[in-house]
Amino acid sequence: MSDHIYKLVELTGTSHSGIEDAVQNAITRASKSIHNIRWFEVVDTRGNIKDGHINYWQVTIKVGFTLDE
Repeated sequence: MSDHIYKLVELTGTSHSGIEDAVQNAITRASKSIHNIRWFEVVDTRGNIKDGHINYWQVTIKVGFTLDE
């Protein structure tokens, strides 16, 4: 087994439903162009407010993926 080398990218996902959906939306979109995604780390969580209610969530994550051999 070889040692893995990881690359990190930072993404911000959004969702009207909640934090977990915002993370999933970011990962789902990234996986269309990045392969070998292995893990994520939540860096920041924000929300947008409209008329006194949460309009949508924004979650910034770092995504780690292995580089090809």
